Amino acid sequence: MHHADFEDGITELVKEYTDREEVMRAANRYFYLQPVHGKVNHTVTMADGREMIMLASYSYLGLMGHPKIEAAARAAIDEYGTGAGGVRLLTGTTDLHERMEARIAEFVNRDDACVYTSGYMTNMAIITGLTGPGDLVIMDKLDHASIVDGCMLSGARWRTYRHNSMEHLESILRRAQGKYKTMLVIADSVFSMDGDMADLPALAEVTHRFGARLMIDEAHSIGALGATGHGIEEHFGLYGAIDLKMGTLSKSVPSVGGYLAGDHELINYMRHASRPFIFSAGLPPAQCATAMAALDVIEEEPWRVEQLQRVQGDYARGLMELGFDTMETDTAIVPVRVGDEARTMDLTRALFDRGIFVCPIVHPAVPRGTERLRTCLMATHTDEDLARIFAAFKESGTELGLI
Repeated sequence: MHHADFEDGITELVKEYTDREEVMRAANRYFYLQPVHGKVNHTVTMADGREMIMLASYSYLGLMGHPKIEAAARAAIDEYGTGAGGVRLLTGTTDLHERMEARIAEFVNRDDACVYTSGYMTNMAIITGLTGPGDLVIMDKLDHASIVDGCMLSGARWRTYRHNSMEHLESILRRAQGKYKTMLVIADSVFSMDGDMADLPALAEVTHRFGARLMIDEAHSIGALGATGHGIEEHFGLYGAIDLKMGTLSKSVPSVGGYLAGDHELINYMRHASRPFIFSAGLPPAQCATAMAALDVIEEEPWRVEQLQRVQGDYARGLMELGFDTMETDTAIVPVRVGDEARTMDLTRALFDRGIFVCPIVHPAVPRGTERLRTCLMATHTDEDLARIFAAFKESGTELGLI
């Protein structure tokens, strides 16, 4: 029997999605998998040649295309080739990988770091490698999906606490005391849908008071938080508050991969015990060199962090003055809450037609009634960019009756 003749749950899932996408495309409201050509910065060239202002990229510091970073990547290919050739534990480790991990550890102020092939896999690796049956993982309700998936795969018990509610977290920890071998509390540093940040001082105090470990996902804070872009500990002046520091190499750092940073003994254990490290090929040499060079540039060009933080403030204030709801953001991620899926798609279309690249976020990524645009600022956005963005939002919002 040909597979197309099957009628099962998979068929239903695919058909349901296909029908939904066809409706969106017919209404000119499909905005995903939009192909761009060339390097992504504060402006971007679409595949059809159209120039747009990019207002959705995680490249917060605008480092894509930086000459020093690209030169490092080219040199790594010349010296090491294009791939690692194996898993890190066996044949896929070079001195370049070791230097990269040491550089990351230095940047985030830890003894050592272990690098994985993606941020998603890093969270899976940490949670499944360090917790299991008999343990409890407690996470913020708005933590990234990779943290949720890691919990489900680990076999540990897991609970969520209300977003940034230290009272709820404390009540869970109090009831759990003495019942588990390990209690691990996990929070995003910057929450990717809302743009607010974890209350690290309160989080560290509550977590450690009950003898639990604290893990923070710094995907959206490295390069974006702190006076010099060194992350949430620098922002709050609390170096050492985090037990397990997770971060990515694909946002402010224009490479790919993720890392866990911490005590040397812990990191050495993870190199030998976490399955995503043991069974995944090492990062390609060019990506290792890119990551190292990017961390150097962040420290050598502090104006990028200063500019990002100035631009994000100007932008959020400008939108609020126009009458838009930017929720509780205080970072480079600025949501624009619309509260209705159809109107969110309408606003996206209106902005796209005015040359502004934005991303609509709808259910199930966010609860119904909180549909929004998720916009992201870059250090390279200019005052002229902001003027064009504000004009487009004003025209679009007025046209749709949103402001």
